[in-house]
Amino acid sequence: MYGVTFAERLRNREQLVGYWVTLDAPPATERIARLDYDYVVLDAQHGLFGYQGMVNGLLAIDAGRGAAGLVRVEANNPTPIGRALDAGAIGVIIPLIDTAEDVARAVRAVKYPPLGHRSFGPARAELRVHPVPAENNKLTVVIAMIETAQALENVAEICATPGLDGLYVGPSDLALALGARYPGDPETAGALEEGIALIIKTATEAGLAVGMHTPDGSSARLRLEQGFTFATVSSDLSHLEAAAVEHLRVARS
Repeated sequence: MYGVTFAERLRNREQLVGYWVTLDAPPATERIARLDYDYVVLDAQHGLFGYQGMVNGLLAIDAGRGAAGLVRVEANNPTPIGRALDAGAIGVIIPLIDTAEDVARAVRAVKYPPLGHRSFGPARAELRVHPVPAENNKLTVVIAMIETAQALENVAEICATPGLDGLYVGPSDLALALGARYPGDPETAGALEEGIALIIKTATEAGLAVGMHTPDGSSARLRLEQGFTFATVSSDLSHLEAAAVEHLRVARS
């Protein structure tokens, strides 16, 4: 079962490359999952799909038989976290983590007793991950997003929280939190890179995986060379628009 392999690879800080899905388009998600990406993330926070769309997306990822299915949940709340895991996600990315207590709350929502207080009702996870709670706890991963100034200040305490498997940098929100007028603002690029370097250093010293969202494959490669252990490449909607724009440019040239 590749879920075991993914959890072990993430915790062993192997270099992994993933993809980001925002559209409720299972056939497209299945095609992406058939490629050689290590994981595919369904964005349930800002993505354009509801609960059934998330379930269908996880089914599509599994049908691709290549990538592990993760979900960025809408909030650090037991209900969306439990529903994503019950639907068969291998792990969850938790947005807007500010403190170690935020991480501890997420871990409690992800793990079954005695490690947490996740309610038992695994639905697809009973078939997809493992029906035995103790084994399920070993296979599911918890990843905390670092995207606020407060999180950056507390990153050492966050990394020291038991049960956390990795950090994930949200560069757009982190840039805004550090004073950027808009994502990619050159005036705050230095502060953002200083923050990113601190996150890498702290996670590495704590033995945690550390990942980042990137706009393209070249950027993902550079971030992996910088010290990140996993990187996500762009998204389906961004690639769809970029391809359409380029074809239109060529046709009209």
